[in-house]
Amino acid sequence: MTVLEKATTRGGAPSPEAPARRRPSVSWLLTVGLVVGLLVLVPVAAGVGAYPIPVGDVLGSVLHRVGLGGGELDRVAESVLWNVRFPRIVLALLVGASLGCAGALMQGVFGNPLAEPGVIGVSSGAAVGAVAAIAFGVNFLGTWTVSVFAFVAGLGTVLLVYAMSRSGGRTEVVTLILTGIAVNAFAGAVIGLFLFYADTAAVNQITFWQLGSLAQATWPKVLAVLPCAVLGLAVAPWYARRLDLLSLGERPARHLGVDVERLRVVLVLVIALLTAAAVSVAGIIGFVGLVVPHLLRMAAGPGHRFLVPGSALLGALVLLGADLAARTVAAPAELPLGVLTALLGSPFFFWLLRRTRRRQGGWA
Repeated sequence: MTVLEKATTRGGAPSPEAPARRRPSVSWLLTVGLVVGLLVLVPVAAGVGAYPIPVGDVLGSVLHRVGLGGGELDRVAESVLWNVRFPRIVLALLVGASLGCAGALMQGVFGNPLAEPGVIGVSSGAAVGAVAAIAFGVNFLGTWTVSVFAFVAGLGTVLLVYAMSRSGGRTEVVTLILTGIAVNAFAGAVIGLFLFYADTAAVNQITFWQLGSLAQATWPKVLAVLPCAVLGLAVAPWYARRLDLLSLGERPARHLGVDVERLRVVLVLVIALLTAAAVSVAGIIGFVGLVVPHLLRMAAGPGHRFLVPGSALLGALVLLGADLAARTVAAPAELPLGVLTALLGSPFFFWLLRRTRRRQGGWA
């Protein structure tokens, strides 16, 4: 023990480093809990539905498919499980992980707890692309048309926002956010214009897409989002230490060797990749990227080494649970997933605002 450590623990007073030593144990416990939660929820979600399948049969079918024993189910159960339920579950995991991770990165890059992926225009841009494809009846890519248009438009919007907010070789956070707000407003007006000229069938399809849903999940859609999600989720944790340094402020981070501008460019692109891929296949699903990082930050602290991958795990768990609720609460009807996440996320966020204001007098 160093002299400083002795001084800080003398007289029975707790050392300031004690929480830092305890923090990894909290992080590991949360990680184990999230993984166990996913392992429990996945077979439950696979078995629950209009055609119920016992959890034991679900596990047996999975073991049979991977060659570890188990047994094959009847033809209908196998088809429901592997052609309907599992594509939807995997898509929910990928979309939830992407949105949760993107939210943690956004809040770290902008140093603002109110930041979420939609701030930089990726969600509204993707919506414009999807709505344009539906309203004008574009179908030259078949079932992939809406997803491809949404993905390309989402990425293009982020690049536009970044180019418009850049000046003198640098990008200010406030300018980037304000530009994103302006672009979001413009995108909303364009969507309204498309809705005005679209026919009734197109309006219904656009409305369904904007509300968010995984009802159209298929293995091809899983394969479409998989490369983007895996790439973004793999790259994000490598920047955790630099995000911790950036949280000290731009000037201290630069003195500690962080290329702030390059970090911001790379992470904005990663955020755009994750969010555009998620929105393109699931529609607009709000509050996951905003609320999930807050929950983990309250439980384990602000360190990004755990916060970034933990947000991916919790985002996957939250969205899978929300999707399970969306298709069972009002059965045989199905609630829009984006509506459900907003209904559940909004009260939590109001509580979080009140809690923070009561403890700190506002956002510090």
